[in-house]
Amino acid sequence: MAIVLNGAGLTVDKIVRIARHGEKVELAPDALERIRRCRALLEKKVAAKEIMYGVNTGIGEFSEIVLDDDQTRDFQRYLIYNHAAGIGDPAPLEYVRGAMTGRINVHAHGNSGCRPEITLALMEMLNKGVTPFVCQKGSVGACGDLAPMSQIALLLMGEGEAYFEGELLEGAEALSRAGITPPGLEARDGLATINGSNLLTAMSAIHLYDMNRWLKQAEITAAMSLEALLANLKPYESRLHEVRGFKGAVRSAAAIRRCIAESDLATGKVKTRVQDAYSMRSTPQVIGAAHDAVDHARSQVEIELNGVGDNPIFFPEEEMTLTGANFQGTPVSLPMEMAGQAVTMISVLSERRLNRMLNPALSAGLPAFLTKGAGMFSGMMLSQYTADMQIVEQRILSAPASVASIPAAADQEDFVSMGMNTAIKNGQILDNAFGVLGIEMMAAAQALDFRDFTPGLGVRAAKARVRETVDFLDVDRSLYSDHTAMKALIKSCEVLEAVEREVGDLAG
Repeated sequence: MAIVLNGAGLTVDKIVRIARHGEKVELAPDALERIRRCRALLEKKVAAKEIMYGVNTGIGEFSEIVLDDDQTRDFQRYLIYNHAAGIGDPAPLEYVRGAMTGRINVHAHGNSGCRPEITLALMEMLNKGVTPFVCQKGSVGACGDLAPMSQIALLLMGEGEAYFEGELLEGAEALSRAGITPPGLEARDGLATINGSNLLTAMSAIHLYDMNRWLKQAEITAAMSLEALLANLKPYESRLHEVRGFKGAVRSAAAIRRCIAESDLATGKVKTRVQDAYSMRSTPQVIGAAHDAVDHARSQVEIELNGVGDNPIFFPEEEMTLTGANFQGTPVSLPMEMAGQAVTMISVLSERRLNRMLNPALSAGLPAFLTKGAGMFSGMMLSQYTADMQIVEQRILSAPASVASIPAAADQEDFVSMGMNTAIKNGQILDNAFGVLGIEMMAAAQALDFRDFTPGLGVRAAKARVRETVDFLDVDRSLYSDHTAMKALIKSCEVLEAVEREVGDLAG
């Protein structure tokens, strides 16, 4: 069943279903009527020669230059040519599909002034699998994602490039094969397609989806390591977290308890310390803080997904046109800075638990570097190096882009969000996070194999799935393939799925 776009109700999960999994979309009939009504207002104003930014004026520093009728007709085409100014490698297709979805949902409000043919063409491209080639880099995240969105708009003129059925084609050829007629661009159509932070918002939505699932796996991995390190489980009791009141910590402690349930450690059969190190006993508070940061970012991203990010904005009921800055990416990029930093923080926590399992002075009796043949063999000694390298890169990437504005357009655009930089680096932070967590999970499975007790139901399910991917490290072998396989396993979320089949939703 298709997902209906009507300007409201578009969530992070729906973006992922459309962008990543190819679910079809429909435009709500009342949304189409709103688009038509707004377009009629714009055409009335154009006929009356009312001055409107980006319709019959130039843009940016040229906003005071008024265009004649012929220029108004041709301006949108040149606008798209000029702004299709990105560089380098293509954005992943799911990011572009997400951006197209977000833009359709903006149009659905009926405040953008474009022809309905523009919105319907974007929808048809989504449903038939025509995805524009879009350079990842080029947007400063204010005036919208102008450069990448312009490469989408090129397809509306039958130009540019696009992927169709796994092949990169000239835009006209991709559209022809899919049976789509490009609508062309008339007054306002081009700017109404590009003037919003839709690509960085789509990227952020997809990252938030993946961050939430990664955090669940961080809890699973923590539970495995806690069992391997014979942790005192009192720090995970619900009352301890409820009395403080942070939702994320309550959720995280519950998830860890669920993974450890039915363990000999939980029933008291195994002797534990009176108190553990912070990297063990403060795990719910730290992962919980990350949950809270991700939840806040999600709320901001979903406001943007369902809002009118455009300029100018038309109000048909009042026959009013307002110019402003609803294209500004800061409301999304600022909370996404914190979300990315939260992932880095949890990666650091993961590495500290890894260190405790590898260091015989800290590991509660585990063999040094988790090997039976210390001296002859080095076990997982070098795994820590690999984790540490990735964390240093995450720390570099966690420096905020939101304070890095560089003025552009002759200082007309003298403060920009740099939100695309935030989105790009969050993707890189996540990529490293899959690797770091995979190494800790691999070490925890190895450590559990040295213990002689029954671990929790969720921990058992996770360890079993790990052992389908990497074998016990009996004698030293090259570990790069194991590390890479564990990274792919974390990214696939197969461990999460295996655990939740046994213990239920970890967020529940």
